[in-house]
Amino acid sequence: MPQELLLQVSPEIASNESLLKDYLSKQIKVSANDIQQVIILKRSIDARQKAIKINLKVLIYLKGEPFQEHKIELPDYKNVSSAQEVIVVGAGPAGLFAALQLIELGLKPIVIERGKDVRGRRRDLKAINRDHIVDEDSNYCFGEGGAGTYSDGKLYTRSKKRGDVTRILELLVAFGASGDILVDAHPHIGTNKLPQIIQDIREKIIECGGKVLFETRVTDILIKNNEVEGIVTQKGDTILANKLILATGHSARDIFELLDRKKVLIEAKPFALGVRAEHPQSLIDSIQYSCDYRGEHLPPAPYSIVKQVNGRGMYSFCMCPGGVIAPCATSPGEVVTNGWSPSKRDQATANSGIVIELKLEDFKPFEKFGALAGMEFQKSIEQKAWHLAGQTQKVPAQRMVDFTQNKVSSSIPKTSYVPGTTSVEMGQVFPGFLSQILREGFTEFGKSMKGYLTNEAILHAPESRTSSPVRIPRDAISYEHLQIKGLYPCGEGAGYAGGIISAAIDGEKCALKIAEVLK
Repeated sequence: MPQELLLQVSPEIASNESLLKDYLSKQIKVSANDIQQVIILKRSIDARQKAIKINLKVLIYLKGEPFQEHKIELPDYKNVSSAQEVIVVGAGPAGLFAALQLIELGLKPIVIERGKDVRGRRRDLKAINRDHIVDEDSNYCFGEGGAGTYSDGKLYTRSKKRGDVTRILELLVAFGASGDILVDAHPHIGTNKLPQIIQDIREKIIECGGKVLFETRVTDILIKNNEVEGIVTQKGDTILANKLILATGHSARDIFELLDRKKVLIEAKPFALGVRAEHPQSLIDSIQYSCDYRGEHLPPAPYSIVKQVNGRGMYSFCMCPGGVIAPCATSPGEVVTNGWSPSKRDQATANSGIVIELKLEDFKPFEKFGALAGMEFQKSIEQKAWHLAGQTQKVPAQRMVDFTQNKVSSSIPKTSYVPGTTSVEMGQVFPGFLSQILREGFTEFGKSMKGYLTNEAILHAPESRTSSPVRIPRDAISYEHLQIKGLYPCGEGAGYAGGIISAAIDGEKCALKIAEVLK
């Protein structure tokens, strides 16, 4: 019978299989040679004390005990080429996992994606970084895999109540992700590895008889007697089906406008907005690990911080250790920032969104736009930042201490944001109340994390696509839209997820609800 053990060890022991076996042999009082196998079930870092420890949960098999390596395999997907069709709009995590679940349930997904496949997207990402050209259908937000494909691939979620997180993680492993994501407390895949995984998912969908249509933007949803009949694409093609999963992501403004135009019920939704702060990774390491050099056995340090400032939550969002800041605009005439990291998180800088929670009353100046008021508020800040930074993909930037002191930075060092920066007093970008909260909040952050408030840190603006500014309401039990039969609002864009895992879970749930109706 294998023994399960909880323990705390040094980073060196945790990263060395032989040292770990020796340590465990002393704990359970057997020879290291008698330990057949050690399986790490969970792993996390405890950096609360100067001597940093790694928390491990392990399963120990002694010689003679039956041990068989658990191999994670894909479900037995059916061939659904002649099955009933379901339209899935959007090939982000919600759409792709909805499609896989539909296949598993014997239904045929028709996945409609406005952008290009993962390989084709690269040219357009290069164009926005190098030439400041924004392709409205192919960028960091739109294209195969959605906004997550060229992101850090963070898989940490607080949405365990929403569904089976382990199932999603195991599917990702079966499609090629490292098994470490099943173990680590804050798992991530990495920008360099995600594209191949996404491509393999798409190939499985097609192999099983599903369809994936790239560079196909939905321009109309056909509705008759409050029931979905199909879609129309920008090419003029009509695709008919009476079940539609709408998983377009938080930046598909044209879809929100389409629904509003067709009098399909949508609602303004609060979101969070702020800046993306970049520090030297070595500085964050020294703050978090209380050391001058983290050594070879510790990963680049992340951070998470939350404060209440003037009755508003201000917090770090999508923190990327050893990462870079990326241009994530989806239309010309706007600038947007986000961050990502490669799997090794080996870049010299760390960045994080630092955002403030908004309230519906903040959108009052845009109330004439009704349910799109939050979206128009968001657009206004992105467009103002574009003008202030020089009407290219350069972004407004300011040193952190200078910002807290209302002082234009005399110089901005080169940052990881490739299109470049323009020195701007950040108070010009945001409404006065937001600028004031940010200034006070950074001062409070500096009290909690000694060394965080520094002019070595460069603020980039804006970080504005934290979540959807719109909710597409649905029934809590059937997941159908409250007004339109056969329409299943899904994932981040509909306001029901926040990240890869929760979006994937939501996609699966929508597929399950459709199968319940059709079977």
